[in-house]
Amino acid sequence: MMKHWIVESDVDKNKSYPQIVDAAGILQQNEVVAFPTETVYGLGANATSDEAVEKIFKAKGRPSDNPLIVHISNKEQLEGLVADIPTDAAKLIDAYWPGPLTIIFKNKEGVFSGKVTAGLDSVGIRMPDHPVALSIIEAAGLPIAAPSANRSGKPSPTTAQHVIDDLEGRIAGVVDGGETGVGVESTVVDCTGSVPVILRPGGVTKEQLEEVVGKVEVDPSLKEGKGAPKSPGMKYTHYAPDAPVYLVDGTREDVQHFVDEKKEEGKKVGVLTTEEFVGVYQADLILSAGRRDNLNTVAQHLYDTLRAFNRSDVDIIFAEMFPEDGVGLAIMNRLQKAAGYRVIKR
Repeated sequence: MMKHWIVESDVDKNKSYPQIVDAAGILQQNEVVAFPTETVYGLGANATSDEAVEKIFKAKGRPSDNPLIVHISNKEQLEGLVADIPTDAAKLIDAYWPGPLTIIFKNKEGVFSGKVTAGLDSVGIRMPDHPVALSIIEAAGLPIAAPSANRSGKPSPTTAQHVIDDLEGRIAGVVDGGETGVGVESTVVDCTGSVPVILRPGGVTKEQLEEVVGKVEVDPSLKEGKGAPKSPGMKYTHYAPDAPVYLVDGTREDVQHFVDEKKEEGKKVGVLTTEEFVGVYQADLILSAGRRDNLNTVAQHLYDTLRAFNRSDVDIIFAEMFPEDGVGLAIMNRLQKAAGYRVIKR
């Protein structure tokens, strides 16, 4: 039976909490435990153990050529885990750790399970900005591999209930620390080359990175989802609800046009929009992910909104698009993957 620990989100790295001690002990036994971070709930396991990491892939149904992000509880751990710390990486660590930023380093041989790196010579590491996550990692005394705690391909979990819905009976337990904050996963930036490259947009924006290190590039494969994944989220359809999602490149009138077409075919139609425009549409289910004038709210509630469509009986979902600056880049990346890169115009 899957354990369910409830922990106040302000534990302030108190690794002596009985729930934290229990969860950490299970991680030390090479079992998998879900816990909250500031982005989404992660599915944690001992990053140095093939046995433990294999249980992540089995629970998620995740392809094994998709690398995992390693989570640490303090910056001092990093030196023993990577081959070197480039100058740009050090600057970003000072600016954004702890926080929703994963940095790709050259891997130090013999440290991590090969299943964590998916055979690459690099590894993604981050220090989460969440007291529960930090407490668990510190109490376990291990680097913890932790992808999002959902079935592979489904929307990432932002509450413990989402984890239970997806993984009950498949993992040892979940630490319930309430709803997560950022809502989309960490930004992944590759610092192994001469110029930092964003492999996955997330909670730290391109503009914020450039304030610290100057020029930052965006991996062109983000648009197509092609190529061997150097980071989680670069391959396969992710974040998708059960009904197919289509992004509409056009006006709200264009969205309604496609809704009307499908309704005439007898389909039940959903629309993903924002608070400002919920009253504009006529469809079977109209859901707001947040406010268009504050895209941080859309990032925070996007996955919960996608999951809400699964609790309905809609046959198809049309989604508005968003500007790709700031956190909008991460929002559109997740929507494109949820839609399998299906974008339609009138």
